[in-house]
Amino acid sequence: MDLKTSDFDYNLPMELIAQNPLEKRDECRMLHINRENKTFCDEHFYNIVDFLNKDDVLVLNNTKVFSARILAKRLTGAEVEIFLLNPMENGTWEALTKNAKRVKEGEILEVAPDFKIKLVKKIEAKQENEIPKCAVELICETDDIYQFLDKYGSIPLPPYISRKTTDDDKTNYQTVFAEKIGSVASPTAGLHFSKELLEKIKNKGIKIAYVTLNVGLGTFMPVKTDDIKNHTMHFEKFEIPKETADLINNKKGAVVAVGTTVLRCLEATYKKYGKIIPIIDETDIFIYPPYKIKSIDKLITNFHLPKSTLIMLVSAFMGKDFTFEVYKHAVEEKYRFFSYGDCMFIE
Repeated sequence: MDLKTSDFDYNLPMELIAQNPLEKRDECRMLHINRENKTFCDEHFYNIVDFLNKDDVLVLNNTKVFSARILAKRLTGAEVEIFLLNPMENGTWEALTKNAKRVKEGEILEVAPDFKIKLVKKIEAKQENEIPKCAVELICETDDIYQFLDKYGSIPLPPYISRKTTDDDKTNYQTVFAEKIGSVASPTAGLHFSKELLEKIKNKGIKIAYVTLNVGLGTFMPVKTDDIKNHTMHFEKFEIPKETADLINNKKGAVVAVGTTVLRCLEATYKKYGKIIPIIDETDIFIYPPYKIKSIDKLITNFHLPKSTLIMLVSAFMGKDFTFEVYKHAVEEKYRFFSYGDCMFIE
């Protein structure tokens, strides 16, 4: 099957891209999908507890987003935007920059009197479609750099959210179970869960398990190759604790992945070892039709960008043609799309 990137395109009116979250997380709309019967119906997410069964294992990604977007100034007063990606072994950070063409290696930028950023090195792009990066040093006196970033930085909302970020985004763009800091994007399928809804789910006898996958730059990267097989995925670090592996391997019900990040780390592990094991690893797994997903039974996920690796993954899970039939319905019914939008429950 020779699939082109254009095979995963669809028409999305701009007004359907959610710019703000709903006031109540669990009141979003949910398209309930049966992939075997090729049927779907319109629901609300707060009813998810009715569609999950006792002894199911609900797997959540407990990563936490940090305030990765920093505004700094040169001595000339010119403003430079620094987008931190992840810490590196030598104490520097991998980062993207904006308005930094004239910034030289070794130059120090000021964020605040007690916080400066040194551009250590510009990293040349290794591949044609890769965004040039740089290594930066954070100069400040603190034992908790993430607390410092929270003070001076902002949450890096996706580029399709055109408004400016607000302080509310630091809460709204975070799941209620976020615990392990390190992501530059939220695992957005998890945003729909409220603490009250999670309690209802637990009380029904559904097992809740966690993995950690730090969502990186790859989330924002479009597929630019014509042939999807030529697209290169970015590596993302993940962890599956023993408790989660045990719950999945001893399951009596279905494994329900909350989000594509959960699916990717479970599938990468299953593909490598033939089962889910406790592990700290990294993956660049790229899932697209006709790949057969074996690690999970059901999936909760948001609606994804046209021609993205995520819509390709969903197409592998429930069939390409059916996926676009579902998306056509979502557009016609004016579902809200992407990070702050509505979701699907696929079983």
